[in-house]
Amino acid sequence: MDKSLIRNFSIIAHIDHGKSTLADRLLLYTGAIDERKFKHQLLDDMDLERERGITIKASAVRIQYKADDGKEYVFNLIDTPGHVDFSYEVEKSLRACEGALLVVDASQGVESQTIANYYLAIDNNLEILPVINKIDIAGVDIDHAKLQLMEVLHFKEEDIQLISAKEGIGIDSLFKKIVDFMPPPEGDENDPLQALIFDMKYDIYKGIIIYVRIMNGSLRPGTRIKMMHMQKEYTVEELGVFKPEAVKVNGLSCGEVGYLTCNVHEPREVRVGDTVTEAERLTPEPLVGYRQLNPLVFCGVYPVNTKDFMNLREAIEKLRLSDPSLVYELETSQSFGHGFRCGFLGLLHMEIVQERLQREYDLNLILTTPNVQYRVNLKDGTSVQLECPSDMPNGSVITSIEEPYLTVTILTPVAHMDEVMELTKRKRGIFVNSEFVSDRMKILFDIPLSEVIVDFNDMIKSITRGYGSIDYKFKGYLATNISKLDIMINDKVCDAFSCLVHKDHAYEKGLALVTKLKDLIPQQLFEIRVQATCDGRIVSSAKIKSMGKNVTAKCYGGDITRKRKLWEKQKEGKKRMKQIGNVEIPQEAFFAALKL
Repeated sequence: MDKSLIRNFSIIAHIDHGKSTLADRLLLYTGAIDERKFKHQLLDDMDLERERGITIKASAVRIQYKADDGKEYVFNLIDTPGHVDFSYEVEKSLRACEGALLVVDASQGVESQTIANYYLAIDNNLEILPVINKIDIAGVDIDHAKLQLMEVLHFKEEDIQLISAKEGIGIDSLFKKIVDFMPPPEGDENDPLQALIFDMKYDIYKGIIIYVRIMNGSLRPGTRIKMMHMQKEYTVEELGVFKPEAVKVNGLSCGEVGYLTCNVHEPREVRVGDTVTEAERLTPEPLVGYRQLNPLVFCGVYPVNTKDFMNLREAIEKLRLSDPSLVYELETSQSFGHGFRCGFLGLLHMEIVQERLQREYDLNLILTTPNVQYRVNLKDGTSVQLECPSDMPNGSVITSIEEPYLTVTILTPVAHMDEVMELTKRKRGIFVNSEFVSDRMKILFDIPLSEVIVDFNDMIKSITRGYGSIDYKFKGYLATNISKLDIMINDKVCDAFSCLVHKDHAYEKGLALVTKLKDLIPQQLFEIRVQATCDGRIVSSAKIKSMGKNVTAKCYGGDITRKRKLWEKQKEGKKRMKQIGNVEIPQEAFFAALKL
């Protein structure tokens, strides 16, 4: 295929700025999908994406556009997520493209994730075309949005495209601009095959479907290929492209994006970022793969029924095919038996993985309290990475503990600046600097990761009335004052509720956990004592009364000593039950602890 007629580009933007709606509109405009089959969020094929109204997985699709001069162009378009927890999906997609459409909501303007995605595209040497969306909204200030793009991101006014993806305004001129503005792919069709694996998914019949971008050479069914990183050879069974349904093709040439299957069923045998080449005619250099992102949030994932452990293992391996940012290792808990210690990029990422495991693989799961990875420096000069509270070394061998910090960029209207500063100070933030960005303030803080992951974004949205936005990147480890908080139920430590907290917040966290558990653990036949302990002392305590049973109901009249004898017998029985009885903790209690 003629490379000059191919355009590969991604759609990137802040969350809710209209990426998926624009992708729908481009498909509809070119006739890739007709009005009868059209539905909103067409490329978001996961139920979760539709329910939440967000994109979780990047989706690749091929569309054909006939220009006014009669030439027929092929657009390989990738719609990407906007949430900061899925920035790895954006990064993967950008490596398969030459250009990007940077979409900005006309009413919201440039936001933090807009800037982050802009620099991500710059790092990948992409041509960036600015697009202002939602121009059909009544009373919107388009000139102001234009000014922001020119001042903050230094775009030229003549390059800025004005569209309404919902109404279809300006789509024709956008297509013409893409043809003129975006460069065609480079590479040579006669060189040895060099293809980048940028995504994968599991199919029960075909095995692993591998999404590839051909950088050099060409590929045909029946070709013997080699994965350069894994050093394994396979025969190509099927090649195809997404239009948006999968369509078989006879070959993929330099510059094209498509998929291949080669009868691989074992998830460990393939990895994203690997280079595919011909086994008989190897390319001299593999492509630069993807950097492995370090997870920020850790928690234990266990099956409710211990018999489901092997099913959970298989499900996590298959899920990791399409989500390489998920990290996991085997773990055993005293309370739940065998499970996995999983690392995520944020709480939303953790929530989505849990939902996908439960829905797509029909598993019933328990997740332990999420925590971050601390670095513990010991007296013998070594240091250990601490992800699980139960692995905390004895205090006598510790010299210091360091916790991960993020550099957080907050964009806020000037009117809300004082409230934002107050909130970040409460979250143990260290002020770095601030500057005006058009009519808003950009404030930089170094904040502990443990303070940011839970509800910081919601709080910023709340105090800025929806106009504030945050972006963050990992800074490093700084010294801190951390203690282990344990929850004891009838003097037995329940390791699922153990967590590491800052000493200043140990009392509040302990009180909140104990209060919640007191409400959620049902009454048993014996009294239950729930305690939160930190550094060897009890910081909060509560009792759940035993179920009442009237043992003297059959006694009527007669001497009181008969009743006393029965009461004493009951008291002794409850004392014995308390020593040997197991407290049943409902699953809601674990979920409530997560929300805290």
